[in-house]
Amino acid sequence: MTSAPALTNHQPICGIAVDMGSGLGAALRDARGDAAQDDDLFTFKRIVADTMSRAATTLLVDAEYGPDLLSTIHAPCLPILAYEADVYRIAEEDRITVLPDNLRISDYASLGVRVLKFFLYYAPDDEPGINLRKQALVRRIGEECRVEGIQFLFEPLVYDRSVPDTASAAFAKLKPSLVERATRVFAAAEFCVDILKVELPVSLGHVEGIGEPNMSVAEVERAFRAAAEAAGNIPILYLSAGVTFGQFEAGLKMARSAGVKPAGFMCGRAAWSDAIEVFGTKGKDATTRWMASEGLRRLERLAEALR
Repeated sequence: MTSAPALTNHQPICGIAVDMGSGLGAALRDARGDAAQDDDLFTFKRIVADTMSRAATTLLVDAEYGPDLLSTIHAPCLPILAYEADVYRIAEEDRITVLPDNLRISDYASLGVRVLKFFLYYAPDDEPGINLRKQALVRRIGEECRVEGIQFLFEPLVYDRSVPDTASAAFAKLKPSLVERATRVFAAAEFCVDILKVELPVSLGHVEGIGEPNMSVAEVERAFRAAAEAAGNIPILYLSAGVTFGQFEAGLKMARSAGVKPAGFMCGRAAWSDAIEVFGTKGKDATTRWMASEGLRRLERLAEALR
């Protein structure tokens, strides 16, 4: 681990993620239609970074556009740079994240970035050989971060090959155990992880009071506590992972009701995805206004959910 965990100096961490690549680019092209421009993806990311960093404590950008976005992030908001080619570019059926061609860990300090984020799909019940390869990759990145004095934020995203539909009741039943077990693996000191960016350990669409009543509130609270305890002394950030803003807000409140004290959250689409339509139909200025009003209001509400 790094000797100066700057990201955790001020809690709760209220983070905004705009590290999506090809998926966000496709959504913007659809929204813009015939008016689409080659620089729409960068323009949208710049609006998010410039506006949301005025209130967020940290802002996550991608390896491709991130270096050019760093100057738009307002101090004291701390920049985080993803160490991935594209969040949708995964090598082979084993779901191993492709590393960027344009960025090395040794570049981070010269860019003024002290925190690296890396994500990896992880199935605790996969073949041991696959998981050993994934663990070796995370270990190598963690060790290199330690050598370079860069803080390592690791994000394991769970899956199970036997239940490919992650929206199903069957997956909802498995998810608490999957998140807990993945968290326990990568909390081990050998991976040099400073912060774990983890999923909510329940599928909110199957939680009593939010979606289908397949999990009771008591079961949900037990799942939150078990997954948080699996992290040991490693701080955890909850990620929104594509859920709606309302669901993510409810999930953070459940964590606090369960007695869990996360270091904070990292929110992407739940904070700004509604602005894609605004960008497509009304343009850049309207998107900036939306982000400065509704976007910042959502950020404040999520921060309030953890208080």
